Amino acid sequence: MTFGGYYYAVGPIMALLIVGVLALLLRWTFSHGRSLVERRPHRGASEEYGLLEVVSAPATFVEAEVQRRTLLDAGIRATLAPTTEGPRVMVFPEQAALARQLLDGPGGGR
Repeated sequence: MTFGGYYYAVGPIMALLIVGVLALLLRWTFSHGRSLVERRPHRGASEEYGLLEVVSAPATFVEAEVQRRTLLDAGIRATLAPTTEGPRVMVFPEQAALARQLLDGPGGGR
């Protein structure tokens, strides 16, 4: 390939382009925007979960997961939240009464 009398400038220009691409990649990698890696869950008080309402306070996470799955199988959106008081099963307020009824019933295991 011939560059006329400018062949001596090709090396530095290519080096600058490579450094520029690396700078952009590093800026994207270490930016404080959205991350591809999930954050660890924050443990807060049960009142810190916005609209969600506590329907069950099981002793262990295993019991909480069984109760959450019971609610999901019944068509109720439920969340298992690791709070500072221990695991809590939470649902939206409009479904809280039905969720409590399901968990208090036979086989609900509240």
